[in-house]
Amino acid sequence: MTEPARSTSTAGPRPMNDDEAAAWQRLIAVVELLPPVLDAQLLRDAKLTHFEYMTLMALASAPGEATRMTALAASTNATLPRLSHVVRRLEERGLVERFPCPEDRRATNARITPEGLALLDAAAPGHHDTVRSTVLDALSAEQLDQLYAIAGSLLERLDPDGRLTATACHPAKALDPAQ
Repeated sequence: MTEPARSTSTAGPRPMNDDEAAAWQRLIAVVELLPPVLDAQLLRDAKLTHFEYMTLMALASAPGEATRMTALAASTNATLPRLSHVVRRLEERGLVERFPCPEDRRATNARITPEGLALLDAAAPGHHDTVRSTVLDALSAEQLDQLYAIAGSLLERLDPDGRLTATACHPAKALDPAQ
């Protein structure tokens, strides 16, 4: 492929060349095809959508396994109404509980319950297997590093504050600050 243009000029629309259009189409195909694969496995094995799984993961990773709903919405890239709907469903299943924020009674916190943690633990192996078989096993070690770098470049533009990616550091890079 030819080197893509890197200009951020606002001089006017720049049509994509053939290589850019082909790369864009492949990216869009992955973005469209991957979520249903992840949902299908999680629904089959744990009766969770991928978004519900990620919500439980965010809560499990939070200090005290609880956080404000607004912070949870930001970390899951959800609107507060969408997140409230999902948390209500998880709450009805006994996987999450909501309670007034002790620091600000106007805010609401969510906490993962022991049942939520147990379901998350039970769902993780199948989810990891699906991620591995669908994405990771298709890539060489070099391609995995390239994917990490490419996703990082895109996330710098899409998530400049790092609210979705604060915990997503490359373990090998974290051990070697020179990288």
